[in-house]
Amino acid sequence: MKSQGIDQAVDGSLVESAGDLSLHQRILGDIEDRILSGEWQPGFRIPFEVDLAEQYNCSRMTVNKALTQLAKTGLIERRRKSGSYVTQPRAQSAVLEIRDIKLEVQSLGLAYDYRLLSKTRRRSTTDDKHRLGLNATASILEVNCTHFGGTRPFCFEQRLINLTAVPDAAAETFDVEAPGPWLLNRVPWSAAEHTIRAIAANETIAAALAVPSGTPCLTVERRTWSNGSYVTHVRLIYPGERHALIANFTPSQPK
Repeated sequence: MKSQGIDQAVDGSLVESAGDLSLHQRILGDIEDRILSGEWQPGFRIPFEVDLAEQYNCSRMTVNKALTQLAKTGLIERRRKSGSYVTQPRAQSAVLEIRDIKLEVQSLGLAYDYRLLSKTRRRSTTDDKHRLGLNATASILEVNCTHFGGTRPFCFEQRLINLTAVPDAAAETFDVEAPGPWLLNRVPWSAAEHTIRAIAANETIAAALAVPSGTPCLTVERRTWSNGSYVTHVRLIYPGERHALIANFTPSQPK
C-alpha cells in the first residue's frame, strides 16, 4: 500500500518512502519558520508527533525525523514523555570585541528590531562624569533603547555620549539607527574598557526587557575613547539565562 509517500512494510508498519522526503522538508521548514518568526516563543510545547502526523497526513517516522533534525540544530528540546519544546536561544558575545547587537541577534537566526525609548540632552551629573571620565561638567546625550530578537526584547541599552567629543550626536534622532553602530561608523575609537556584572533587574530594566523585577541579568559596561577623550559609556543589559560571554586567548609566551 502507498499513500502520500508512505509505504507499508511487510510487518504492517509505516515506513518513509523517497517521495516523503519533500514532506519531511516541509514539516521542518514550517516549524522552523514559526520559531524564527517568534510565533512559537521559547518554552512553547510543539504539537505531539501523532498530531503533526495527522495534520500533514504522514507517518510519525517522518515527523520524528524533522523534530530530530530541529533538536540537533538547537531550535527545540525533546523531553522524554513530555514532548518537544522551543529552546531558549543563548547568545554569545566576545568579551574583547565591540560587536553590533544586530549581528548578535541575526547570528541566532532571529529577526532584529530596535526601539528608541528616550533621548535626552543635559548637563552631566557627578555619576556621569565618573562614567565618562570627565574632569568638569559637560553637555552629554543620554540614550535609552531596546534591541529585539524576534518579538522578544534581547538587550536593553543605556548610553551616555560625550557631546564635546561627538557634537554631531546632538542632532541625530536615533529613531532608525541605534547609537552603537552610528558611533562606530563616524568616530574612530582607539581604546575600550569592559566591565561585566551580574545584577537584578530593577523596574526600569524589567519593563524594557519584559521580565519580572529581580530577574538575574548580565550587564556589560563599556567605555570607549578616541584621541585621549572618552566618547561614550554604555550599559548593555541582557536577561542572564539567554546570554553568555566568551573570550579567546593564547598561552603567555615565556620570557
